[in-house]
Amino acid sequence: MARVRSFQKGTQEVRVHPSEVDCYHQVVESDRGRFVHLSTFGSDTRLAAPKSSQSIQIDEVMAEELVQILKSAFPNLR
Repeated sequence: MARVRSFQKGTQEVRVHPSEVDCYHQVVESDRGRFVHLSTFGSDTRLAAPKSSQSIQIDEVMAEELVQILKSAFPNLR
């Protein structure tokens, strides 16, 4: 679990994951400001009870950068 401090263009050899998960989102406030909290939960084939697998938090500056990354990847987004 961590707050995102930067986005960097990756160079790893990555592929589309074979499994899907659900992602929950919440807004959380603190003395550091407002954050969007994203948590993913284990896939349908996970043997244990559902629990958060990973989570990240994004502030307004990182959200603006992420929006630009998404618009670049998906030009038809409005």
